[in-house]
Order: sequence, then C-alpha cells, then structure tokens
Amino acid sequence: MKRFLWVLLAAAVLAAGTAWAGPQDLAVTYVKAPLNVPSILEKRLGLFDKAFAPQGIAVTYPELLAGPQQTQALAAGSVQVAHCLGGTSALLAAAGGVDLKIVGIYSRAPRAFVILVKDPAIRTVADLKGRKVAGPKGTVLHQLLVAAVKKAGLAPSDVPLLGMGLPEGVAALLSGGADAALAAGPAVPKALEQGARVLVDGKGLVDATTVIAMAGSFLAEHPDRARLFLKTHRAALARMKAKPEEALNLTAQETGLTPEAVKAMLPLYDFDPTLRPSDLAELERTQDFLMENGMMQRKVDLKGLVRTSL
Repeated sequence: MKRFLWVLLAAAVLAAGTAWAGPQDLAVTYVKAPLNVPSILEKRLGLFDKAFAPQGIAVTYPELLAGPQQTQALAAGSVQVAHCLGGTSALLAAAGGVDLKIVGIYSRAPRAFVILVKDPAIRTVADLKGRKVAGPKGTVLHQLLVAAVKKAGLAPSDVPLLGMGLPEGVAALLSGGADAALAAGPAVPKALEQGARVLVDGKGLVDATTVIAMAGSFLAEHPDRARLFLKTHRAALARMKAKPEEALNLTAQETGLTPEAVKAMLPLYDFDPTLRPSDLAELERTQDFLMENGMMQRKVDLKGLVRTSL
C-alpha cells in the first residue's frame, strides 16, 4: 500500500513538474534554508550552469523545500539531484521504495538546530513536561526533541509535539500558542530578537545531517554527470573559503540576514561532502529513531543506499 501511495505521489509530481526539466536538462533542488551557503553560491553565480553548458545541458533549480517533495520529485524523474535533503527524508523515501542513492553529505550542523522557549519558568528540558512544542514531525528537529527529552529522563509522550512547519512553529511560540518551538537557520536569530531564547541545541544529541541524493536511474545512466556535479560542488566549497566576503554578501541577500549575522552563523555548519564513518553511524541512529517512533516499518540497507565512490 505504501509503495502504491509513493507511485501516486510521484505521478502527481511528474505531472506538475514536467516543465522543469527536459531530456537534456539537469534539475537540482534549490533549498537555501537553514543556511545553505553552497547552494546559494552555486545558483547565484551559475556554477552548475557553466560546468554543464559545454555538454548542452541546461540546469534548472526547482524550489522544493520539504523533504517529501524532493523525494517524490526524484521518484517521478522530474528532479535528478536532491541537493540538501534531510537524512530522515532520504531514509523514509528509500523504505517506501523510491530509487535514490546518497552520494555525499551536504552539511552537519548540530548547533544550528535548536529548541526555543520564551517562558522564564522553562529553564531545562525537563520543564517541558506537559508543555506544547511546535515543529515539523519526522525531521532532524523532531529527532533532536526526542533525544533531548530522553536525556532529561522523560518519555517522548511527556512532551506533546504539535506538528507544523518551522516558520509556523516559531510563530506559535512567539504568539503564545506553543511553549517551545523547534527551529534552525535564519528563524533562530529573528526569534531571539523577539524575546525567544535557546533552551538546548543539537550538540551531543544529533549531528543534524543533510545529504546529497540522486535518482538511482540518473546515477546509473549518467555517472559522468554525477561526477561533474560533485566536482563542481567541491569547487563551490573552495570558492567559499577563497572569497568569504562574496559568500557572506550573496547569502545575506538571499536570506534577508545581515552579512554579520551570516558570518556569526556560518561556523555552525560543516559542509564537507565526504561521507565519514560517523555519518553512516548517524544515519543508522536516525533510522532507529524513525523505527522506534512508528514512522518507518522496515529498515533500509545503508550499504546499498550510500555510494561512497562514483
């Protein structure tokens, strides 16, 4: 049944997305939040466009922000690369029958993913017992909440999660509709300016790993394009280091943050795409989290899902 639903969803995305990419196009999802500096540079500077132009390949950047949207598009064939996909979304899609491969890490940012509160009476995670927390379910942020709650000696059921998008969750906290919110990226400094504070971040709890995923058929049929994509991505990372002011200014323009705010947040992110043993261990922990919380019915063979070399 679940596989049938994935087929229906993929068909819907394909019908809506055929305008994105033709046979000689490369569709790369564009997600700029929480603070995806490499993606911003790659699009704003046309780095992929320039790399693929000699082959007559046009690059498109559909803005699919939610993980399920990205994986449905991969399944439909309207997107070839999910650039910055949550590890949870990759695992759920693979378990649901979507043919995708993880070919690299996009970022690790445990300290960039946080639980925000406003009430002065909430001083520790244990104080969240019986309180309402707002945020996206089945995500890295949800995983952070469960890990923090368990570390505080509580059960996940002790802290109800109101499932909603990240911006809506922060808005609920600021308006008094929730006692805490799960947040990341530009939403955090903006909330802090309005009286929120960080109760806990992901350090020591989750690695907050996002991945670079490709459609399995694309990888099998066009390994040369896959290699060129990753080569260009690494070149973008090198450019970030060589021209930091350019990276700060372009990111500020895209996110609405000041260059100073971007500079303060950037050290929280590790953009090294190399798949490390610790990354595989984190994916395994994420899979356990999804299984334990009833969001995943069967485990995925990580060795088959991850491609460490192309």
